[in-house]
Amino acid sequence: MLTVLTADRLFTPLETIQQPIVVIEDRRIALIGPRDAVEVPQGARHLDYRGHSIAPASLDIHTHGAAGHDVMEGTAGALAAVGSHHAKHGVAAYLPTTVTAPLEATLRGLEGIAAAIEKGSDREAKNEIAQPLGIHLEGPFLSHAKRGVHAPDEILPPDIKLFDRFWQAARGHIRLMTIAPELPGALDLIAHARALGVRISLGHSNATAAEALAGITAGASTATHTFNAMRAFDHREPGLLGVVLDRDDLFAEIIADGVHVSPAAVRLFYHAKPYGRAILVTDSMSATGMPDGTYKLGNLEVQVADGVASHNGTLAGSVLTMDRAVENFSWYTHCGVPLACRMASYNPALMLGLEDRVGTLAAGRDASFNVLADDGSLITTMLRGTLIETI
Repeated sequence: MLTVLTADRLFTPLETIQQPIVVIEDRRIALIGPRDAVEVPQGARHLDYRGHSIAPASLDIHTHGAAGHDVMEGTAGALAAVGSHHAKHGVAAYLPTTVTAPLEATLRGLEGIAAAIEKGSDREAKNEIAQPLGIHLEGPFLSHAKRGVHAPDEILPPDIKLFDRFWQAARGHIRLMTIAPELPGALDLIAHARALGVRISLGHSNATAAEALAGITAGASTATHTFNAMRAFDHREPGLLGVVLDRDDLFAEIIADGVHVSPAAVRLFYHAKPYGRAILVTDSMSATGMPDGTYKLGNLEVQVADGVASHNGTLAGSVLTMDRAVENFSWYTHCGVPLACRMASYNPALMLGLEDRVGTLAAGRDASFNVLADDGSLITTMLRGTLIETI
């Protein structure tokens, strides 16, 4: 059956189409364009979203879990639950993200996530869940000084042989790695992982500006949750944070939940970063979508109260959802919904080299959309041609 969508506007997100029409066939976009330039097929199902906008479904490159499950459980059921929750908040694809843990737990988690990625699930076959596209390895190659909630006894120095064990356990599914560039051996590991196709993110780091620049020269292309777990900015030694805000070629994540970063700092980030390099992430953990209580982040117990996740007083991931991140960023910065949508879809896909697969609306692509109100709030989601019951 053909499905036709109409709305007031559509963000590809590289351009805006007024009064668009989208024709969907076999889970993919068959035609897309202005309503007066596309012939409406006879007998098609018509979904009219008058008064609203259509944008690509999101890609979350930094999420530890949701719906009571941590991705390091490494089971198909856990990944399906996480993917189902993300889908209900406008996410089409994501990178399950590890946290520093005992070596054997990390290896088991990587093996399980890789198996779930390869096998998929019944719900994924029905297009009802966000798809895991690879793994984000966050830890153990982090700075003790800026470890955040990562377990100090499990943080390890950068080591190519150890990374290769992770790579083998993950069966090549590691797409992104967070590392502190100032650590001995970090630059060699960055170059080694980059040669395998892994994107490198600088984070959980006490790096000086010179050390951060050395990491970029070695192959790093992005930064992990800007402002958080970074050396504080100083006008004589701007550190990694100063490099992130200054370098136009560097991608950078930000958690726009109003907890990790104040709205004023989010605005500073927006004014500093080129619009094509900013990336919205959730850093969500297993408590996302759940009531206040005690939950797991890897092997850590995390207390959640009034929307804040912490371990012994230190922030431990978030309970942010991507639809809320888009809405918050648009509201905090007044950048407009189209740009906030780009930061949640096309920009992370471009950073990962996946822009031909996700993050853009065009003929031949998966029919994965978000329908949004003028303030950026989520109305409904379609994943690969299937309407999702959003929350």
